[in-house]
Amino acid sequence: MGSATIDRKFRTARAAVFAAFTLNGVLLAMWVVHIPAITDRAGVSASMLSVLVLLMAGAALVGMRLAGPAADRFGSRTLVATAASAISVTVLGPGLATSPITLAIAVACFGFGMGALDVSMNTQAVYVERAYHRPIMSAFHAMFSAGGFVGSLAGAAAQYAQWPPQLTLTCAGIAGLVVTAALVPHLLGRQQPESPSHLEDYDNEGARSANSARERPTADASEPADLRHCTDASNSTGSLTATSGPAASVRPRAENRTDQHGERHQRARKVLSLGAVAFVLLLAEGVAADWSALQVRERLDTSEADAALAFGAFSATMTLGRFLADRVTGAIGPVAIVRYGSLLAAAGFAVVIGSPWLPLTLLGWAMCGLGLAGGVPQIFSTAGNLGGTTAATDMSRVFTIGYLGLLAGPAMIGWLTAVIPLTAALTVPLVLTLACAATANVVSR
Repeated sequence: MGSATIDRKFRTARAAVFAAFTLNGVLLAMWVVHIPAITDRAGVSASMLSVLVLLMAGAALVGMRLAGPAADRFGSRTLVATAASAISVTVLGPGLATSPITLAIAVACFGFGMGALDVSMNTQAVYVERAYHRPIMSAFHAMFSAGGFVGSLAGAAAQYAQWPPQLTLTCAGIAGLVVTAALVPHLLGRQQPESPSHLEDYDNEGARSANSARERPTADASEPADLRHCTDASNSTGSLTATSGPAASVRPRAENRTDQHGERHQRARKVLSLGAVAFVLLLAEGVAADWSALQVRERLDTSEADAALAFGAFSATMTLGRFLADRVTGAIGPVAIVRYGSLLAAAGFAVVIGSPWLPLTLLGWAMCGLGLAGGVPQIFSTAGNLGGTTAATDMSRVFTIGYLGLLAGPAMIGWLTAVIPLTAALTVPLVLTLACAATANVVSR
């Protein structure tokens, strides 16, 4: 479906969700680039900083876990407004901290808000994707990466101008509140729309599924009503037979309870499977982000400037890949994106492990970035389209499991370097991404 045929409300909602992802990336980058100045002011050592980073990550996990049920109950638009406002205010906290205790409280509050915003804005992204009838999830995640790039440049410029962190973070927070106030009214709510929309299935590799009545998903009571009523009328013939007419009125309650229990069990298994694949892909992403530069320096004995090119190659191709992944997903399907992307990432790790030259090593890290770019957005999109009344809760569970991989990957490599070289330790993400390719069918809708 061309963008010209999309209702203006949905196009505006897409722009609003883009703004939410960008804001998230900008504010996170503003904290990151000011870490040295903030830790100096608070008297925090390097070892204490690692504890604070884990504290922030733990708070984000709690925020993710609580955000799902809250979004299902109160609506993801309300939660986006609350979480985006919260991080816009709490980003100032680290800049005002004067001791390890106050800094710990500040980063915990900021991390909690970041986790809640992650879940709520991705839920909104799923709603918008349904309205567009085609994959657009990866572009939202690309905007997060772009926001991080913009935030890092803005933070660097402020430091070059010798602005104190308090001033820079205050300006960032005020800008965040303004952006939040502007974007929230355009997010999708629960009101009845003028025109229904529906996301096509893209399960089959190399071809789109037919957009027929028998293939449309069951209605999701947690999605906006403007996307819901069109699916209520398009359930399969079997579903209509089971839920309408005389047979439905005499259907035993025990059978209903058994069916509901089976559906919950099937959903739980699907969520767990999606979480496991997200865990692997985010583990590999975390390893590449945190260890690529050090791997180049240790393996090839390069300068720090040359080593930094490794992370640059990885992040550049990941951002580019996310901008391109939606179009590719529409052509070959989410299963193929996860499968072949994982294989490309595994090949990238293999090149890095075996390469004796800097250009070839940089190519390997670039392959990793491109291969990992599209998989996670497809997992989140699948989790948000499982049907039922708990879309945001399902996404929050997948988020939580996946985010654990992002934390566990760098730590696991760090532990392994105590007994084997860093380059050899990269065999772990290589093997895991191969396993991910073998189980890519889990993202079928």
